[in-house]
Amino acid sequence: AEAVRWYRLAADQGDARAQFNLGSMYARSHGVPENLAEAVRWYRLAADQGDSGAQYTLGLIYALGDGVPEDLAEAVRWFRLAADQGDAGAQYILGSMYNRGDGVPEDLAEAVRWYRRAADQGDAGAQYDLGVAYANGYGVPEDRVLAYMWLDLAAAQGHEEAQHAKDKAEQQMTGEQIAEAQRLSREWIEAHPPGGN
Repeated sequence: AEAVRWYRLAADQGDARAQFNLGSMYARSHGVPENLAEAVRWYRLAADQGDSGAQYTLGLIYALGDGVPEDLAEAVRWFRLAADQGDAGAQYILGSMYNRGDGVPEDLAEAVRWYRRAADQGDAGAQYDLGVAYANGYGVPEDRVLAYMWLDLAAAQGHEEAQHAKDKAEQQMTGEQIAEAQRLSREWIEAHPPGGN
């Protein structure tokens, strides 16, 4: 309750992080009764100021219809704002929405573009989906070496589906192709140290 009081004071003065935190407290009934409409109001105030966490959260709220009517086009709008600021989770979800045609026209090349942005930040789900795209030629030319590389990176993070897909891909590759893919994986890891994004 004391935290809510201080967050509200800062939020009323326009502090976007306080607005986001206040929205989260209303969404989860931390110190206040759960009130999704009030949560959305505070998230929107923060999001309108460019808070990418609030934008991402509003994207989820509209995608799931959680406290508001489901509106995939509105979800895409908020995810895009967060993704343009570099939010890897928003980039990955936006890629998935283009992949399935949820709230946007299906566009596999656009899906790959967003997956790659998230994958380059180390998002294992995006790395897996990028590997699948290369394995099947979805939105990119089919390339077993690049498919294996992205699947290898995702599998190294514990992504189980990526490990299975990598094992399957390996059966269709030469030893030279596997070695090349593993070299690319090592180079990617060296170029993208943890916490160095």
